[in-house]
Amino acid sequence: MATLAGDLLGPVGLALAQAVEQLPGERALPGGCRYELKWDGYRVGVVCRGGDVRLWSRNGNDLSAKFPDVQAALAEQIDADCVLDGELVVWTGERLDFDALQQRMANTAATVRRRLAPAHPASFVAFDILAVGTVDVRPLRWTARRSRLESLAESWTPPLQLSPVTAEVDEAKEWLDAFKASGVEGLVVKGASSRYLPGRREWLKVKQRDTVEAIVGAVTGSLRHPEVLIVGRYRGKELEVIGRTVKLKTDQAAALAGLLKPAGARHPWPDQISTHWGKGSKTPIVKVQPKIVVEVAADAALQAGHYRHPLRLVRHRGDLEPADVETLPS
Repeated sequence: MATLAGDLLGPVGLALAQAVEQLPGERALPGGCRYELKWDGYRVGVVCRGGDVRLWSRNGNDLSAKFPDVQAALAEQIDADCVLDGELVVWTGERLDFDALQQRMANTAATVRRRLAPAHPASFVAFDILAVGTVDVRPLRWTARRSRLESLAESWTPPLQLSPVTAEVDEAKEWLDAFKASGVEGLVVKGASSRYLPGRREWLKVKQRDTVEAIVGAVTGSLRHPEVLIVGRYRGKELEVIGRTVKLKTDQAAALAGLLKPAGARHPWPDQISTHWGKGSKTPIVKVQPKIVVEVAADAALQAGHYRHPLRLVRHRGDLEPADVETLPS
């Protein structure tokens, strides 16, 4: 009897995307480009086998118990064994609500999960299929996989959703503007003849440039009461300072205080930095393990990849690893 590869049984190995600045043209990728919305949620691989449904994060964590509403909908509406790739999202009105999604991710108590599920119901947006029955379809072209996914999703109702796709770059550009108010992060671009390659960054992603991700490398204040975040990005193997935030709000500082860990002796940054870039008195900093990724709002005032004006913390990105953050040019 045929069996699936181990990484299709869970945790699921997922394909990745490389960040680019400009939206590629229609013939930029093999077979022509297909443009999809980049959802502001948590990436998951879904394994449906023998009536059992499991939701796996990119980091290999089983999220099924945290999202029983989505798990139940998948079990009810999908009657075939399959493996799907998609995004968990939460809608508040007409806008994606990442903070509400984070609340559901952060709470482990069963009583809290039962309360949060109806208050912040989650949805699953599917955009690829990796297996049907006992057949691994990752070697098939994107167009063939998409056809199978559309057939599977034909009768879906909320909270299950099929991610829309277009082959027209002009329509994709319209989507960037039209869906911005809904909290959609940008677009993901795939080659129509491309295979599904777990762990490879063969897809492209174009994000709205209002916010960027960075790695927390140090703080002012203390670990228990951080005041300002000093953030960086890697250039090769070296973590470089790219900016600092304005003073954190009380709730932001409290949320991050429980996540920050003191750095070891090999942290590359100095013990003090200038109060203002390149001038002024020195401010002591507390170096931390560079494992926490945050999203910050930034303007366009860049110098060698460094932000000259203070950044504003938008949120902690618990779904991202430092390796997911865009690097500085070598």
